[in-house]
Amino acid sequence: MAETRAIAWRWLMVGELRAFPMRFVLAGLAIAIGLALAFAVHVINRSAAESFGQAVRSAAGGADLQVRGASALGFDEGLYPTLMGLGVIADASPVVQMRATVGERAHPIPLLGLDMFRTLTVSPSLVIRPQIARTGAGPRSIDLAAVLDQDALYLSRDAMTQTGFGFGDRVEVRANGRTHDFVVAGDLPGVAPGQGIAVIDIASAQWRFGRLGTLDRVDLKLEPGTVLADAKAQLASVLPANTQLSDGETESRRGDALSRAYRVNLDMLALVALLTGGFLVYSAQSLAVTRRLRQFALLRTLGLQERALTGQLLAEGAALGGVGALIGLAGGYAIAGVALRLLGGDLGAGYFDGATTTLAFAPEAAVLFFGFGIATALAGSYAPARRAARIAPALALKDAGDQVDPRKPPSIVPAVTLIGAGFVCAFLPAVNRLPVFGYLAVGLVLAGGVAAMPWLARLLLRPLGHAKLRVPAFEMALHRLLGAPGQASIALGGIVASTGLMIAMAVMVTSFRGSVDDWLESFLSADLYVAAASNEPMFDAETQRRLAATPGVAGIAFSKGLAVTLDPELPPALLIVRPVAGPGYALPLIQRAPRSGDGVALWLSEPAARLYGAQPGDAFALPIGAGGAKVMGHVAGIWRDYARQQGAIVIDTRDYTAITGDAVRSEAAVELVPGASVAAARAAILARLPPDMTRRVDFAEPAALRGRALRLFDRSFAITYALEAIAILIGLAGVAASFSAQTVARIKEFGMMRHVGMGRGQIVTMLAIEGALLGVVGMAAGSAVGIALSQILIHVINPQSFNWTMTTRIPWGLIVGVATALIGTAAATAMIAGRQAASRDAVRAVSEDW
Repeated sequence: MAETRAIAWRWLMVGELRAFPMRFVLAGLAIAIGLALAFAVHVINRSAAESFGQAVRSAAGGADLQVRGASALGFDEGLYPTLMGLGVIADASPVVQMRATVGERAHPIPLLGLDMFRTLTVSPSLVIRPQIARTGAGPRSIDLAAVLDQDALYLSRDAMTQTGFGFGDRVEVRANGRTHDFVVAGDLPGVAPGQGIAVIDIASAQWRFGRLGTLDRVDLKLEPGTVLADAKAQLASVLPANTQLSDGETESRRGDALSRAYRVNLDMLALVALLTGGFLVYSAQSLAVTRRLRQFALLRTLGLQERALTGQLLAEGAALGGVGALIGLAGGYAIAGVALRLLGGDLGAGYFDGATTTLAFAPEAAVLFFGFGIATALAGSYAPARRAARIAPALALKDAGDQVDPRKPPSIVPAVTLIGAGFVCAFLPAVNRLPVFGYLAVGLVLAGGVAAMPWLARLLLRPLGHAKLRVPAFEMALHRLLGAPGQASIALGGIVASTGLMIAMAVMVTSFRGSVDDWLESFLSADLYVAAASNEPMFDAETQRRLAATPGVAGIAFSKGLAVTLDPELPPALLIVRPVAGPGYALPLIQRAPRSGDGVALWLSEPAARLYGAQPGDAFALPIGAGGAKVMGHVAGIWRDYARQQGAIVIDTRDYTAITGDAVRSEAAVELVPGASVAAARAAILARLPPDMTRRVDFAEPAALRGRALRLFDRSFAITYALEAIAILIGLAGVAASFSAQTVARIKEFGMMRHVGMGRGQIVTMLAIEGALLGVVGMAAGSAVGIALSQILIHVINPQSFNWTMTTRIPWGLIVGVATALIGTAAATAMIAGRQAASRDAVRAVSEDW
């Protein structure tokens, strides 16, 4: 028996590979491409998440715990001595933290104001290393004067590389709307590579940048042996409402949550290509089994058991998947490196703008994805293997043709069951803020669509049989498809899978882009926008008055944004301070409160409302009150926002100023008088700005902002478009392979047709019509499945992942183009393969039956 199995291995696997190498290459390549894309996306996502977490830990400096301000306004520094007096605290280091522009650097980096001596014990990775004297005259030994120099700036090595400054250089630093010149006096040896951080003395930070009396965080070192839960309980009893307690892991999780949905969705999309490759393996293996049924029957009569034959065919699939997986892993790692260089760790989505991401190889992930490749190939090979093992040897030796009885109506029950289960899953809630059941719904509906193909093909094709076309080639092609439903279903399964997934993604992306375009059209209604460079708050009350009196300006509305942390486990929301009704600031409301509530009116974006479970009219608190108190308000309405996934809250500028006393703003929307020139208004505004501010403002018109936003959208979806295109190509390759294999397997049938008088051209025409008919049926079914899947993506997965909704837009032009390509590919492949098969000598084709 062992010898029989060895012969079977050499005869079946090696012989098939030699006879039809391109079919194996194509199926293996499909696995390789799908796995390469999935592994590349995973490596990029993992590298970005690890780099971001490392950046958070570097900024934290290694403290045990941190007390952080719940908003960018910070908290009163009087909390610091209170914390130092707690018995569980061994030491504490106060910190002022801002985003700063160093020199002409385009992207701000964290600027930390530190107590240089407390940092030694509390946050050791932020310890400075002075390199020059206070005067910048040259290298010298470390002394107290160098450490306490109010004009000394310390940069991490990566910050020096990014800014181009070195020891002794004088550099302009801009933060919190103010500017001051510092000297690069040293570096930060404890900061991890890839992290750009700047450090100055805390007194200088408060004095130079208008932060006197406030802190942004306090880093804490606990007494040895302190139980973390006990320390948190003591701290919670003294912390004001505008602060929150966190540690490095909490900060990492919160930062990771910002991009997690985007990364998980990319992972799922990349696996779509691998799934499509699995269907291609299924098609190739099914047709290979059909072609070799007589070989299998002979082996069965020679003593090969059913289980051994099944194992043999599964081993073929595993070998195919293993080779494809190895190629895919190597290709995926290479793709990840290129993508990181070109698009960054967020693949152009803007989540880690300006952050450095280092490519990180994960051996355990490589093993996991290698297993995915083999599992996908095994899944594609299982059904054909079982079908081959269960066929009766006597029946197979007689070459009885299609194994599905065309007289027996196919059952629709499995398909309805799968689709029904999918729609049930679509109504289930998210798990840990991820649409787990939504992804399951997509898989079930797709499987149901494939399972429905025997029934649907007969439903769509049978009415054509009643048409009196009197075209022999057409009638023969139609009756061939109706008489061999099993083989037709194999080809249709790959078509439905590939086109369904492609159309679903196309509809989702088109709907999203169209909704974003409409939103921008309504949101950007001013004539001109003015913004401070790097979003610095620089328009004080006096500047605002001067700009409002600019000739040609009918109205001007100033605004600013600041981060507020409402939930320690969620990324900070953006509090937008602006007039609720004013030029260029029309809120695209989708819900209004039925009546006014208590406290200040707050308008929540749709993501904010979903994240925090708020409805119009609900009470809502903001941590921006004086003395650490929370300000109570009510949700006046909910507005559509596609720019801030973490949520945004609008508060009227007058309410905000009355609460905080902060009147400085960073942006302005300008409405011009009728007939006024935008260029003239821009020049007039520049003339009214202080001289040192003129080079630190940017002007933009609505059309330019809209174009920039759509370019960012397209850039963030560039990987989506690439994955979609590759899925289409794999699907078309699968269609070509299926028809080619089916045609080769029917050589005897063509020989018999030639014997009874059919010409070669008639056979080729018949095959072309068969391919076109299958393409039409597959495209019709794939379009229906794709549109159904798109509704799950649009109304389930997107709201549960990104917390926003959109309206459906169907790209009919793309669908028609894909349909034309698919039908043309099916017909052309069938014709090409038919010409080759029909060219064989008719006598040789049927000689074994004589």
